[in-house]
Amino acid sequence: MAQEDVAVDVLVVGTGASGMAAAITAASQGLKVLVVEKESRYGGTTARSGGWLWVPGTHLATEQGIREPAGAAKEYLRHEATTHFDEARVDAFLENGPKAIEFFTRNTCVQFDMPAVFPDYHAEAVGGQPGGRSMVTRPFDGRELGTRVKQLAPALPELTVFGMMLGSGAEIKHFMRAFKSPASFAYVARRLARHFLDVLRHGRGMTLTNGNALAGRLAKAGMDLNIPVWLSAPVTRLLFEDCRVTGAIVRREGRELRVRASAGVVLACGGFPYDIERRRALFPHAPTGQEHFSPSPSTNTGDGLRLAESVGGVVDGTIPHAAAWVPTSVTTRPDGSQGVMPHFIDRAKPGVIAVTTEGRRFTNEGNSYHDFVQAMVAACRGKPQVSAWLLCDHRALRNYGLGCVAPFPMPIGRHLKSGYLKRGASVAELAGKIGVDPATLQATIEEFNEGARRGEDPAFGKGSKAYNRYQGDASVTPNPCLAPLEHGPYYAIKLVVGDIGTFAGLVTDARTRVLDAQRQPIAGLHAVGNDAASVMGGNYPGAGITLGPALTFGYIAGMQLAAAARGRAAQGEPAMAATAAAMA
Repeated sequence: MAQEDVAVDVLVVGTGASGMAAAITAASQGLKVLVVEKESRYGGTTARSGGWLWVPGTHLATEQGIREPAGAAKEYLRHEATTHFDEARVDAFLENGPKAIEFFTRNTCVQFDMPAVFPDYHAEAVGGQPGGRSMVTRPFDGRELGTRVKQLAPALPELTVFGMMLGSGAEIKHFMRAFKSPASFAYVARRLARHFLDVLRHGRGMTLTNGNALAGRLAKAGMDLNIPVWLSAPVTRLLFEDCRVTGAIVRREGRELRVRASAGVVLACGGFPYDIERRRALFPHAPTGQEHFSPSPSTNTGDGLRLAESVGGVVDGTIPHAAAWVPTSVTTRPDGSQGVMPHFIDRAKPGVIAVTTEGRRFTNEGNSYHDFVQAMVAACRGKPQVSAWLLCDHRALRNYGLGCVAPFPMPIGRHLKSGYLKRGASVAELAGKIGVDPATLQATIEEFNEGARRGEDPAFGKGSKAYNRYQGDASVTPNPCLAPLEHGPYYAIKLVVGDIGTFAGLVTDARTRVLDAQRQPIAGLHAVGNDAASVMGGNYPGAGITLGPALTFGYIAGMQLAAAARGRAAQGEPAMAATAAAMA
């Protein structure tokens, strides 16, 4: 073997949930696996995500006594995916999802907690459920990663408090009630003290939660299986010989290495949220590709898609929505850099509404982020920019926060000074600050307030859906999502379109194999995560519909590669094993 050659069974490109799931599964089946990552830190989009997974029918649900009707999940996905319902891939996901969760929770440190009630985003639709499908990654002690914790990509700064990412909904409620409840105050004090002590000792918090916990747990599971991970090691091209992908050229430490992968290559590069050209082609709201603001890692530039296309792979550009849309706001961080804040839960709170640049409401603010953006795009059709304003009064701002603005007692001066947060002593003054007609905005708020005082929203039904109510404030009655805006001053934050992952990806089959233009598998090439076209068909059915399929199809890929390796060995083509020197 030439010095520049490295021989393995499986090469995985990317260290997010899908890539690590594939690597761990394949390694558990006895294959030699190498993971490469072009970033200097591992974790990808997963590390800055919420860490939720949507997987129906798991043992975690049955252990809580949740048993959904037979076929309900499939009917729900059929309803959600509409024209892009791929029955074979959906069946593979629903069959293997519970197996994947059981495999990881029984055999690795990857663990999850399932709340008793977390409704599907369209729980009222056919096959929708009030709970039992969404789970969140259990918090993880970063010390278990040893020195490797320093190489874990950080959480999204805009979703942290003093650099600390909050975990479950229960923890968030403690922080919101810290000065209203002695128990919550004690909890928050302990959590902050532990965090600051960790920062002093280790340079970062060691209680990993949400997506950081998932990335950390997957990294530890990989370490336990001695899976090598090369950082700062981008793939420059695939090796394609005799109509088969046989490996890739990887640039590492200034050298180009030829990595031979006898069983196959798995692309898990995170999709294309920062590929300007593909955004221009597939995002209708971004005619130049620039009118889009993603909190995803800026290094997710569509590498996996281009690599696959170079050997005949095809990207499905017909999916109705090319990404998982999320309303975002753009802020300036203390160091002067730009931050992008996804608005997940603040829109559903009482005393919060969204209006167009004309000052009119346009949708149920409590709906899912993906649905909200669709309504925002429709309301802005024909305008030079897709944007809206998220409004609240002083009481709501200090109770719940808004975007990057944390609730009381956190100060708001920095956000006012930067212009991120707009404030007016009256509705008319606020309207002037945001360029909205004062009379129209005043009429909009008065109309909303009239119904809100009764707990009703005749215009858009905010609080009428299970998911709305889950994200509201249960202490507010009769509608946990409604309160009038009447306690000045008034505040606003500008919303623009972003994403939390792309949906348009490579066409793959139920076994994760990349297909060519004739829908034939390209031997030796698999794609998972956001590099593969979404099994949800461009819709967003519930919390965790990117990470749930990511873990599941990663598991499927690992099992398929192991089966392929056994098949090749049975035909007299033994899998290659990397030497310790080559893997160093």
